[in-house]
Amino acid sequence: MSRWVRGPLPRLGLRARLLALGVVGLVVGFAFGGALLLGALGWTLQRSVDEEALRTADAVALLTAEDALPDPLPVAGGQLRVQVVDAQGRIRAASIDADRLVPMLGPDELRPGQRQRLVVDGRRVGMPGPVRVVTVPAGTAQEPRTVLVAKSLTDVRHSLQVVRNLLLVGFPLLVAGLGVVAWRVVGATLRPVEQLRSGAAEITGRAGAERLPVPAGQDEIHRLAVTLNDMLDRLAASRDRQRAFVADAAHELRSPLTNMRTELEVARRLGDDTDWPAVADDLLADTERLSRLVDDLLLLARLDELDARPSPIGPVELGELLRGVAARYPSPPVRLTPPDAPRWVEGDAGELRRVLVNLVDNALRHASCAVELAVSGPDGAYHLIMVTDDGPGIPAADRERVFARFTRLDDARARDAGGAGLGLAIVRELVRRAGGTVELADATPGAAAPGLRATVRLPALAEPDPE
Repeated sequence: MSRWVRGPLPRLGLRARLLALGVVGLVVGFAFGGALLLGALGWTLQRSVDEEALRTADAVALLTAEDALPDPLPVAGGQLRVQVVDAQGRIRAASIDADRLVPMLGPDELRPGQRQRLVVDGRRVGMPGPVRVVTVPAGTAQEPRTVLVAKSLTDVRHSLQVVRNLLLVGFPLLVAGLGVVAWRVVGATLRPVEQLRSGAAEITGRAGAERLPVPAGQDEIHRLAVTLNDMLDRLAASRDRQRAFVADAAHELRSPLTNMRTELEVARRLGDDTDWPAVADDLLADTERLSRLVDDLLLLARLDELDARPSPIGPVELGELLRGVAARYPSPPVRLTPPDAPRWVEGDAGELRRVLVNLVDNALRHASCAVELAVSGPDGAYHLIMVTDDGPGIPAADRERVFARFTRLDDARARDAGGAGLGLAIVRELVRRAGGTVELADATPGAAAPGLRATVRLPALAEPDPE
């Protein structure tokens, strides 16, 4: 076995691959074009040779028909050899340079009465290289003759050889020159891509601003850079939200954990004087609060993960849903006004139940005496669920802000028992997944304590088939 192991060849870069494809395309195109050029040139030169030979043969045939053949046959320039043979293959007349004893074509090649075009060895007629021989019938029916005209193809072959040599020399030089130009052009074209790569490397290494350079040209690379910058903006916003979420979650989790640790440290210091049942009750309350907070955080994380996927859709009857939720709470303070007819909506029953539970829990923490559940509609293409309490209400300026995560107001509604500011955020996410909206308003506008009404609009659905 050889001591040296050849590793895989390095992959060519995009610039080199594009250049290689271009050069291969040029070579194939030039080869095809060169072959086509040589073929067309050879056919044209051969045709000119045939036309000259046939014109001479037709002229001699006309003299033969008039019985006016001179001897020797006149041929201009000495480039042609002409013979007139009879049916027995005997030469009746010939040009000054032509053989007067042996015909240019043998008996097996000559077909009297037919026009022929043949290529024979030039040694037969005393001419260099291959020779084109054409035959034309002449004479009369009683005395048939055949005119044979030979012309050398040496000039044709020489012309083709010169053109072929020029192509073999010129095409590689042309391909090399075009390859150099293409290398520079492709490099200039890919320079914005390299700038994008460098910018991405700086962002990855946190050595620069999180924006990629956008080339000036309105081309595909410009659109790619704009799209990548939009993606980076969304990723940055998502990262900021995640950081804020983690910071808020850590802050909220630290409160019950601090309470639990404090209670345990105090109990340990008191020793036998510790009221362990009371400590257990306090720890259980903090544990339940911590459990609810963790459940809410997991639910929000799952909703963020499923944001691109639609919520499971199914028919849900609002009257039955509200009765099931109201049965969880004592009456009073929770009162249910059942709908006068079935109200069907699209959505996931479990998620809609969580929406109502969160709204009712929020209303109970702030209500003075009563919380009311009701359904109205249809309002256009929607059914409305209303959860109303008679508490202090929320100022209009803060009604949108309370749907943000970990948001708690500084008024009486924020001083609740264990709320972490996630309930309404979960409500909005679940309602949005169901294709609806949620909004807050005064229950009794103009009153000293107007209360608060949460209205959930859900897409209405016709009553489903019993089957």
